[in-house]
Amino acid sequence: MDSNGLADPYVKLHLLPGASKSNKLRTKTLRNTRNPIWNETLVYHGITDEDMQRKTLRISVCDEDKFGHNEFIGETRFSLKKLKSNQRKNFNICLERVIPMKRAGTTGSARGMALYEEEQVERIGDIEERGKILVSLMYSTQQGGLIVGIIRCVHLAAMDANGYSDPFVKLWLKPDMGKKAKHEMQIKKKTLNPDFNEEFFYDIKHSDLAKKSLDISVWDYDIGKSNDYIGGCQLGISAKGERLKHWYECLKNKDQKIERWHQLQNENHVPSD
Repeated sequence: MDSNGLADPYVKLHLLPGASKSNKLRTKTLRNTRNPIWNETLVYHGITDEDMQRKTLRISVCDEDKFGHNEFIGETRFSLKKLKSNQRKNFNICLERVIPMKRAGTTGSARGMALYEEEQVERIGDIEERGKILVSLMYSTQQGGLIVGIIRCVHLAAMDANGYSDPFVKLWLKPDMGKKAKHEMQIKKKTLNPDFNEEFFYDIKHSDLAKKSLDISVWDYDIGKSNDYIGGCQLGISAKGERLKHWYECLKNKDQKIERWHQLQNENHVPSD
Protein backbone atom coordinates (compact mmCIF):
# COMPACT_ATOMS: atom_id res chain seq x y z
CA MET A 1 0.00 0.00 0.00
CA ASP A 2 3.00 2.36 0.47
CA SER A 3 5.28 3.96 -2.12
CA ASN A 4 8.21 1.81 -0.91
CA GLY A 5 6.34 -1.30 -2.06
CA LEU A 6 5.59 -2.37 1.54
CA ALA A 7 2.80 -1.79 4.07
CA ASP A 8 2.35 -0.98 7.79
CA PRO A 9 -0.37 -3.55 8.53
CA TYR A 10 -2.64 -4.03 11.51
CA VAL A 11 -5.73 -6.21 12.01
CA LYS A 12 -9.03 -5.03 13.44
CA LEU A 13 -11.99 -7.11 14.55
CA HIS A 14 -15.69 -6.25 14.73
CA LEU A 15 -18.68 -8.33 15.74
CA LEU A 16 -21.63 -8.01 13.36
CA PRO A 17 -24.37 -6.97 13.53
CA GLY A 18 -23.38 -3.97 15.63
CA ALA A 19 -19.98 -2.80 14.40
CA SER A 20 -18.97 0.17 16.52
CA LYS A 21 -16.01 1.47 18.51
CA SER A 22 -17.24 -0.44 21.53
CA ASN A 23 -16.71 -3.85 19.95
CA LYS A 24 -13.62 -3.08 17.92
CA LEU A 25 -10.42 -4.88 18.88
CA ARG A 26 -7.14 -4.30 17.07
CA THR A 27 -3.59 -5.56 16.99
CA LYS A 28 -0.49 -3.42 17.09
CA THR A 29 0.85 -2.08 13.79
CA LEU A 30 3.89 -3.77 12.24
CA ARG A 31 6.10 -1.52 10.11
CA ASN A 32 7.36 -2.03 6.54
CA THR A 33 6.29 -5.60 5.91
CA ARG A 34 4.02 -7.59 3.63
CA ASN A 35 4.44 -10.77 5.71
CA PRO A 36 3.50 -9.69 9.24
CA ILE A 37 3.64 -12.07 12.20
CA TRP A 38 1.60 -10.75 15.16
CA ASN A 39 1.19 -13.65 17.59
CA GLU A 40 -1.39 -11.61 19.52
CA THR A 41 -4.46 -12.87 21.34
CA LEU A 42 -7.56 -10.64 21.34
CA VAL A 43 -10.41 -11.37 23.76
CA TYR A 44 -14.10 -10.47 23.62
CA HIS A 45 -15.65 -10.55 27.11
CA GLY A 46 -19.34 -11.17 27.72
CA ILE A 47 -20.09 -13.34 24.69
CA THR A 48 -23.32 -15.29 25.24
CA ASP A 49 -24.58 -18.51 23.61
CA GLU A 50 -27.03 -16.33 21.70
CA ASP A 51 -24.14 -14.22 20.35
CA MET A 52 -22.37 -17.40 19.23
CA GLN A 53 -25.45 -18.37 17.21
CA ARG A 54 -26.14 -14.93 15.73
CA LYS A 55 -22.90 -13.04 15.36
CA THR A 56 -20.29 -12.91 12.65
CA LEU A 57 -16.68 -11.90 13.23
CA ARG A 58 -15.31 -9.48 10.67
CA ILE A 59 -11.52 -9.51 10.40
CA SER A 60 -10.12 -6.54 8.46
CA VAL A 61 -6.50 -5.91 7.57
CA CYS A 62 -5.55 -2.25 7.13
CA ASP A 63 -2.46 -0.20 6.37
CA GLU A 64 -1.66 2.49 8.91
CA ASP A 65 -0.84 5.81 7.34
CA LYS A 66 0.67 8.45 9.63
CA PHE A 67 -0.38 11.40 7.48
CA GLY A 68 -3.52 10.40 5.61
CA HIS A 69 -6.38 7.97 6.22
CA ASN A 70 -5.58 4.38 7.12
CA GLU A 71 -6.18 2.26 4.04
CA PHE A 72 -8.26 -0.88 3.79
CA ILE A 73 -6.29 -3.90 2.45
CA GLY A 74 -8.86 -6.68 2.71
CA GLU A 75 -11.20 -8.57 5.01
CA THR A 76 -12.80 -11.89 5.75
CA ARG A 77 -15.92 -12.81 7.72
CA PHE A 78 -16.57 -15.78 9.91
CA SER A 79 -19.81 -17.02 11.45
CA LEU A 80 -19.28 -17.79 15.17
CA LYS A 81 -21.71 -20.70 15.11
CA LYS A 82 -19.09 -22.75 13.26
CA LEU A 83 -17.02 -22.87 16.47
CA LYS A 84 -17.32 -25.48 19.21
CA SER A 85 -16.78 -24.33 22.77
CA ASN A 86 -13.29 -24.78 24.24
CA GLN A 87 -11.88 -26.01 20.94
CA ARG A 88 -9.27 -23.96 19.10
CA LYS A 89 -9.60 -23.93 15.32
CA ASN A 90 -7.03 -22.71 12.83
CA PHE A 91 -7.96 -21.17 9.49
CA ASN A 92 -6.04 -20.23 6.41
CA ILE A 93 -8.23 -17.73 4.57
CA CYS A 94 -7.81 -15.40 1.61
CA LEU A 95 -8.64 -11.76 2.25
CA GLU A 96 -11.31 -10.25 0.05
CA ARG A 97 -11.41 -6.69 -1.11
CA VAL A 98 -15.04 -5.98 -0.22
CA ILE A 99 -16.37 -2.85 -1.89
CA PRO A 100 -17.76 -0.62 0.89
CA MET A 101 -21.34 0.60 0.42
CA LYS A 102 -21.32 4.32 -0.22
CA ARG A 103 -24.09 6.85 0.09
CA ALA A 104 -24.42 9.45 -2.64
CA GLY A 105 -22.11 12.39 -2.25
CA THR A 106 -19.33 10.68 -0.29
CA THR A 107 -15.88 10.11 -1.68
CA GLY A 108 -12.83 8.00 -0.97
CA SER A 109 -12.55 4.45 0.32
CA ALA A 110 -11.84 5.60 3.90
CA ARG A 111 -15.14 7.51 4.00
CA GLY A 112 -16.90 4.58 2.36
CA MET A 113 -15.53 2.23 4.99
CA ALA A 114 -16.69 4.54 7.78
CA LEU A 115 -20.19 4.71 6.32
CA TYR A 116 -20.26 0.98 5.88
CA GLU A 117 -19.55 0.52 9.58
CA GLU A 118 -22.14 3.17 10.49
CA GLU A 119 -24.80 1.40 8.44
CA GLN A 120 -24.07 -1.82 10.27
CA VAL A 121 -24.78 0.02 13.52
CA GLU A 122 -27.99 1.59 12.28
CA ARG A 123 -29.54 -1.73 11.31
CA ILE A 124 -29.61 -3.13 14.79
CA GLY A 125 -32.07 -2.43 17.58
CA ASP A 126 -31.66 -0.24 20.60
CA ILE A 127 -31.10 -3.11 23.00
CA GLU A 128 -28.10 -4.38 21.06
CA GLU A 129 -26.01 -1.28 21.24
CA ARG A 130 -26.46 -0.35 24.90
CA GLY A 131 -23.89 -2.89 26.10
CA LYS A 132 -23.65 -5.58 28.79
CA ILE A 133 -22.70 -5.64 32.46
CA LEU A 134 -21.10 -8.41 34.55
CA VAL A 135 -22.64 -8.55 38.05
CA SER A 136 -21.92 -10.82 41.02
CA LEU A 137 -24.41 -11.46 43.83
CA MET A 138 -23.85 -13.22 47.16
CA TYR A 139 -25.91 -13.36 50.34
CA SER A 140 -23.39 -13.56 53.20
CA THR A 141 -24.75 -15.32 56.31
CA GLN A 142 -21.65 -14.26 58.25
CA GLN A 143 -22.16 -10.54 57.55
CA GLY A 144 -25.96 -10.79 57.39
CA GLY A 145 -26.42 -9.04 54.09
CA LEU A 146 -26.21 -8.92 50.32
CA ILE A 147 -22.88 -8.29 48.58
CA VAL A 148 -23.24 -6.87 45.06
CA GLY A 149 -20.18 -6.82 42.81
CA ILE A 150 -19.99 -4.72 39.65
CA ILE A 151 -17.15 -6.28 37.71
CA ARG A 152 -17.12 -4.75 34.24
CA CYS A 153 -19.14 -3.50 31.29
CA VAL A 154 -18.56 -4.26 27.63
CA HIS A 155 -19.67 -2.66 24.35
CA LEU A 156 -21.31 0.36 25.98
CA ALA A 157 -23.09 2.89 23.78
CA ALA A 158 -20.97 5.97 23.05
CA MET A 159 -22.56 9.13 24.44
CA ASP A 160 -19.83 11.73 23.87
CA ALA A 161 -18.72 13.49 20.70
CA ASN A 162 -15.32 11.75 20.84
CA GLY A 163 -17.04 8.39 20.28
CA TYR A 164 -16.59 7.26 23.89
CA SER A 165 -18.32 7.60 27.26
CA ASP A 166 -17.20 8.35 30.85
CA PRO A 167 -19.21 5.59 32.49
CA PHE A 168 -20.16 5.00 36.10
CA VAL A 169 -22.72 2.66 37.68
CA LYS A 170 -25.49 3.35 40.20
CA LEU A 171 -27.15 0.72 42.38
CA TRP A 172 -30.50 1.10 44.09
CA LEU A 173 -32.06 -1.60 46.25
CA LYS A 174 -35.74 -0.81 46.46
CA PRO A 175 -38.31 -0.22 47.83
CA ASP A 176 -38.08 1.32 51.34
CA MET A 177 -34.37 1.29 52.06
CA GLY A 178 -33.79 5.04 52.46
CA LYS A 179 -30.36 6.61 51.81
CA LYS A 180 -28.53 3.33 52.45
CA ALA A 181 -30.19 1.86 49.35
CA LYS A 182 -28.10 3.82 46.84
CA HIS A 183 -24.48 3.31 45.85
CA GLU A 184 -22.45 4.94 43.13
CA MET A 185 -19.24 3.74 41.50
CA GLN A 186 -16.16 5.66 40.44
CA ILE A 187 -16.22 7.24 36.98
CA LYS A 188 -14.02 5.60 34.33
CA LYS A 189 -12.78 8.09 31.76
CA LYS A 190 -13.11 7.71 27.97
CA THR A 191 -13.94 4.02 27.64
CA LEU A 192 -16.72 1.78 26.33
CA ASN A 193 -15.32 -1.33 28.11
CA PRO A 194 -14.71 -0.23 31.72
CA ASP A 195 -13.40 -2.50 34.50
CA PHE A 196 -14.98 -1.52 37.84
CA ASN A 197 -14.26 -4.43 40.21
CA GLU A 198 -16.17 -2.78 43.08
CA GLU A 199 -18.30 -4.46 45.76
CA PHE A 200 -21.12 -3.01 47.87
CA PHE A 201 -22.79 -4.35 51.00
CA TYR A 202 -26.49 -4.12 51.86
CA ASP A 203 -27.40 -4.87 55.48
CA ILE A 204 -30.62 -6.83 54.98
CA LYS A 205 -32.29 -10.01 56.28
CA HIS A 206 -32.34 -12.93 53.86
CA SER A 207 -36.12 -13.21 54.24
CA ASP A 208 -36.58 -9.57 53.14
CA LEU A 209 -34.60 -9.99 49.90
CA ALA A 210 -37.44 -11.73 48.09
CA LYS A 211 -39.48 -8.52 48.32
CA LYS A 212 -36.69 -6.32 46.96
CA SER A 213 -35.39 -5.56 43.52
CA LEU A 214 -31.95 -4.26 42.57
CA ASP A 215 -31.91 -1.46 40.02
CA ILE A 216 -28.57 -1.25 38.16
CA SER A 217 -28.05 1.72 35.85
CA VAL A 218 -25.04 2.83 33.80
CA TRP A 219 -24.51 6.54 33.19
CA ASP A 220 -22.17 8.74 31.19
CA TYR A 221 -20.70 11.49 33.38
CA ASP A 222 -20.90 15.03 31.96
CA ILE A 223 -19.30 18.00 33.70
CA GLY A 224 -21.70 20.87 34.38
CA LYS A 225 -24.80 19.26 32.91
CA SER A 226 -27.00 16.29 33.66
CA ASN A 227 -25.49 12.86 33.09
CA ASP A 228 -26.64 10.75 30.13
CA TYR A 229 -28.40 7.45 30.78
CA ILE A 230 -26.67 4.62 28.86
CA GLY A 231 -28.77 1.67 29.98
CA GLY A 232 -29.81 -0.47 32.90
CA CYS A 233 -31.35 -3.67 34.20
CA GLN A 234 -33.38 -4.68 37.21
CA LEU A 235 -32.80 -7.91 39.12
CA GLY A 236 -35.48 -9.31 41.40
CA ILE A 237 -38.50 -11.55 41.77
CA SER A 238 -40.54 -9.39 39.39
CA ALA A 239 -37.84 -9.56 36.69
CA LYS A 240 -37.83 -12.04 33.80
CA GLY A 241 -35.40 -14.47 32.18
CA GLU A 242 -31.74 -14.29 33.22
CA ARG A 243 -32.41 -11.36 35.57
CA LEU A 244 -34.94 -13.36 37.57
CA LYS A 245 -32.79 -16.50 37.45
CA HIS A 246 -29.73 -14.66 38.82
CA TRP A 247 -31.71 -13.25 41.78
CA TYR A 248 -33.31 -16.60 42.48
CA GLU A 249 -29.95 -18.43 42.43
CA CYS A 250 -28.53 -15.87 44.86
CA LEU A 251 -31.45 -16.41 47.28
CA LYS A 252 -31.16 -20.18 46.99
CA ASN A 253 -27.36 -20.48 47.33
CA LYS A 254 -26.25 -18.55 50.41
CA ASP A 255 -22.52 -17.75 50.70
CA GLN A 256 -21.92 -18.51 47.04
CA LYS A 257 -20.81 -15.75 44.69
CA ILE A 258 -22.83 -16.01 41.48
CA GLU A 259 -21.71 -14.04 38.41
CA ARG A 260 -23.89 -13.33 35.38
CA TRP A 261 -23.80 -11.08 32.32
CA HIS A 262 -26.88 -8.91 31.77
CA GLN A 263 -27.90 -6.97 28.68
CA LEU A 264 -28.39 -3.25 29.36
CA GLN A 265 -31.70 -1.87 28.15
CA ASN A 266 -32.62 1.67 27.29
CA GLU A 267 -35.93 1.78 29.09
CA ASN A 268 -37.48 5.07 30.19
CA HIS A 269 -35.48 6.12 33.19
CA VAL A 270 -35.70 8.65 35.96
CA PRO A 271 -33.30 11.52 35.22
CA SER A 272 -30.08 11.34 37.23
CA ASP A 273 -29.94 13.46 40.36
